[in-house]
Amino acid sequence: MHSFMRAIGFEQMNNTQLDEILSQVVEYPNYMNVATDSQGNEFVEFSKDFGESIGVCVCGSYMENGDFEMDYYYPYFRGTGSNSEEQIEIEKHSDKEAYAAVCDDIKVGVTLIFYLQNVAEFLMNKILKEHKFVSNLSVTMAGLSLEGKILLPINKSEKQIQKNEKMAQNRNHLIAAARDGDEDAIESLTLEDIDTYSMISRRIVNEDILSIVDSYFMPHGIESDQYSVLGEILDCYYVTNNETQQRICILTIDTNDLIYNICINEKDLLGEPKVGRRFKGKIWMQGRINIQN
Repeated sequence: MHSFMRAIGFEQMNNTQLDEILSQVVEYPNYMNVATDSQGNEFVEFSKDFGESIGVCVCGSYMENGDFEMDYYYPYFRGTGSNSEEQIEIEKHSDKEAYAAVCDDIKVGVTLIFYLQNVAEFLMNKILKEHKFVSNLSVTMAGLSLEGKILLPINKSEKQIQKNEKMAQNRNHLIAAARDGDEDAIESLTLEDIDTYSMISRRIVNEDILSIVDSYFMPHGIESDQYSVLGEILDCYYVTNNETQQRICILTIDTNDLIYNICINEKDLLGEPKVGRRFKGKIWMQGRINIQN
């Protein structure tokens, strides 16, 4: 069973129970898309919601006798809003007709890699399919989490908040200039990083690291689309898995000015989520390209 099925409310299922869920998706889907894959074969995508914005997607193809043959499946969580409008690079997985999208977002400070949700829609768009790099398209990202905890916020005055926002804007401008080869910007960023390291080294002697670091977004493990995150909770509510009746917590998180949604099983969340508090955990990042027809 896919390990992140637990994030949307399916846990401790045997093979027979899993087959029943996948059969439901194929027989009674909420969405079905058909496209031509990279090899010129028919690609079929079934999606079924098992709660608000959560569900399972089954991908495969029809055989000559009319039977559907599953290639793979995955749990999904649909986020809201638009998270990034940077240039996107799309790469196919080597073992199946699944795709990863790469987005180099200045705000986060790392190259964002996420699992593409709307594969069939991408394959149906010839312009996107024929160009490796895609510009001027918005992306909606969402994370599925198997473990997380709620932390108290850092007490900051209005003056400190304004100062941090100004520093973040200046840093983004420097990073953009450094990308274009500005040597002064590169030198300024290097000196800024040295100063930050010195400040943290000095404060860590007497303070907890999570009272110094407000948020972070960094790769976790060897899989490229999984991250360890810490961010401020902007909104939170619960939805129910209609099949298992398990409660799923939906959080809106702000990490380094990147705002996105996370879903996590209530059983896997330590602490009580509230607006203003922080979420710390590990996520599998998914996302969809918002294609204008």
